[in-house]
Amino acid sequence: MLRLSRHLARPTAALLPRARGSASIPHVPKSTEAPLDHIEKQEQNMGEPRFLECVKINFDKAADHLSVDPGLLEVIKACNSVLRISFPIRRDDGSIQVIKAYRAQHSHHFMPTKGGVRFSDKVDLQEVEALASLMTYKCAVVNVPFGGAKGGVTINPRDYSVRELERITRRYTVELHKYGFLGPGVDVPAPDVGTGAREMSWMKDTYTSLYGNKDLSASAVVTGKAITAGGIDGRTEATGLGVFMATKEFLDSNEFCDRHKFAHGVKGKTVIVQGYGNVGYWAAKFFEQAGAKVVGVVEYNSAVFCNAGLDVDALKEFQGKSGTLQGFPGCDTSCGAEEAVHYMERECDILIPAALERSINRTNAAQIKAKIVAEGANGPTTPAAEEILLKNGVAVLPDMLMNAGGVVVSYFEWVQNLQHVSFGRMTKRWEEKGKKSFIKALRKSGVAVDQTISHSIGEGATERDIVYSGLEDSMAVAVKKTLRTAKDRNVCYRTAAFINAIDRVEQAYLTNGITSF
Repeated sequence: MLRLSRHLARPTAALLPRARGSASIPHVPKSTEAPLDHIEKQEQNMGEPRFLECVKINFDKAADHLSVDPGLLEVIKACNSVLRISFPIRRDDGSIQVIKAYRAQHSHHFMPTKGGVRFSDKVDLQEVEALASLMTYKCAVVNVPFGGAKGGVTINPRDYSVRELERITRRYTVELHKYGFLGPGVDVPAPDVGTGAREMSWMKDTYTSLYGNKDLSASAVVTGKAITAGGIDGRTEATGLGVFMATKEFLDSNEFCDRHKFAHGVKGKTVIVQGYGNVGYWAAKFFEQAGAKVVGVVEYNSAVFCNAGLDVDALKEFQGKSGTLQGFPGCDTSCGAEEAVHYMERECDILIPAALERSINRTNAAQIKAKIVAEGANGPTTPAAEEILLKNGVAVLPDMLMNAGGVVVSYFEWVQNLQHVSFGRMTKRWEEKGKKSFIKALRKSGVAVDQTISHSIGEGATERDIVYSGLEDSMAVAVKKTLRTAKDRNVCYRTAAFINAIDRVEQAYLTNGITSF
């Protein structure tokens, strides 16, 4: 079963030739979006609008502060292309199961489109469209030249063997390519909830094996791959690291700390992390390394709390062995699934929701005692919940900025795959020679340079050094621009980030033009 729709309004750049091996798709001028009244009547959660509507509400708040042509605003907001497919797989026991899957390309103002692939039994079309739209705004906020996209397969990966997951992933890859939703210059997936380097490596292998002989840039078809499959050093931790870097940038800002009466810096701050997967773990690890105390971790089936601070690595190891956080010996208290969500409501300086959307909603927002909510997940705070948090003096640092580290480093990986040489390979030794010559000159002039220090500063930058540097700069620039917009327009940080994103996308459309054929 296939459902595919594309809007006609596209910039000139979107009509450039596709990468070889990519099928062209007829344009069908029909919206895939359900009527708003239908959504509001049938698809509400705890009195909240659906995820897609939450994104649109935040978009409209920002649009009210801009003088953008209303028609162009609709173009920017609408999802350009949607693919809905069903395909069979044979299970290990010989039975046949039909798998539902999706891919949405929100905006073609820049190509290729970019966004993760999620394996979750909660995936549906509106969620994929919402996540794709967030990817457009996220890329714009951190100045990454991609349009937004997102994909999903409606399965719980815990219910499938590794062999079955590989079959599903490879078939999904073939289906995406069949309908023109995959290619280094067309649409580039990445990991998301339920997927990782393993699945991306399978997708890359499928694409290069079937179509790569006609595409020199085939390895750039996905990002977030294993390093041995063409990935980049630093991508695994990039999203969690970006959450840390952005939070640190806010807390190093006099303007931010003075506005909210916070003490400067990360050191000594208490942190609770909700969601202890890739993003939550790495965010916790970097906060711990910077001198913060990770006092609580919340998962879907358990939670732990320790006033003195948790050992992040020991907790992750315990979780890997036992499948739960409950009973971790290095904590003051722990609990099972029924009470876990309430551990988010304990006192802390920084709460990092790093699981799924709408974790903070109108039912629990008033109980949140954190001073800062730094969103590591996509859409973890509903519009109604954010209003409650802001009234209570909580600083909400928005997802489209805070978790953009993943797409920033994905961009670096994509560029590296296109140029077929790793960052630092051409310059590392040259840098080392220059630094050593400088140290030698200092010593000749009588300046004493410690041997240990000279060794560390005399080394050339590795691939990871360059990736971390590029990520830190990208996050710092985006945070400063968000702070400036929030101050100039007297708006919250989410609205400020949306204003910056819409402005950047608008400029791309105005420069490229709107196609009418």
